[in-house]
Amino acid sequence: MKSMTGYGRGDCSRNGAKITVELNSVNRKQSDISINLPRELAELEPRIRDVINTRISRGRLNVVIVYHPGASRSRAHIQVDTALAKAYLQATRKLHKELGVNGPITLDNLLRSPGVVNLIEAEVDVEALWPQVGEALTKALDRLVKMREREGKHLGADLAKRRGIIRDGIEKIRTEAPNVMKRYQQQLHARVKSAGVDVRVDDERLLKEVVLFADRSDISEELTRLASHLDQFIGCLSADEPVGRTLDFLSQEMNREINTIGSKANEITISQTVVTLKAELEKIREQVQNVE
Repeated sequence: MKSMTGYGRGDCSRNGAKITVELNSVNRKQSDISINLPRELAELEPRIRDVINTRISRGRLNVVIVYHPGASRSRAHIQVDTALAKAYLQATRKLHKELGVNGPITLDNLLRSPGVVNLIEAEVDVEALWPQVGEALTKALDRLVKMREREGKHLGADLAKRRGIIRDGIEKIRTEAPNVMKRYQQQLHARVKSAGVDVRVDDERLLKEVVLFADRSDISEELTRLASHLDQFIGCLSADEPVGRTLDFLSQEMNREINTIGSKANEITISQTVVTLKAELEKIREQVQNVE
């Protein structure tokens, strides 16, 4: 089991160039990958996304990749348009003369003129850089996954503990359920007797009412389904593949069964146990939101 929360960083330096990859993930129902790349490496985004998808199946993942070309491999050089600078100079002198304006024309003024100085970006061999990017990305993913696995162990231990509490509650309800009908029959007979009505314990009308109550309050199917969901839940905790969505679904199904048990079982002891089950299940549902 893995958490969806984690951080990983990887570096790779070759021939004076350095690639740095930083990964930061948080919980999200679906897979959501945001990649921040230098413009020179923009065409590598599909490959980077494919590599990540082989390791990460769920969560919001922020990817930041930085490219340092190094002093020996400058990414750009400066180009000065001398002819354009001369044209600016001539035009400025002419304008000074026509307007009668005195003042020096400095080199700084000319260099600031549009188009005189241009920054020419050097072409980057993206294919040659891909092995370097891939190595840094793999290192970052290894560290991210390792951190998510550590967090996942803590989540798994907590979920297993709460699963045990729910299992104990199910057994408690299962033991108490047969007594509900007996108590109802006794209470019904006591109410009839206190009302001054002479009715035998085996009166057909009383028996019919008890049977109807038993049918309405029967929770055996709900208990069976709840126990089955719980067995599937604990099985997921030791699975190798991502189980977050499955655990989320099972939690919803268990919540439905517990609510039904609470509404059908008209008995104080069972109702108290149901409250405990709902409280534990709510904690489980919160934890499951962070499982990959």
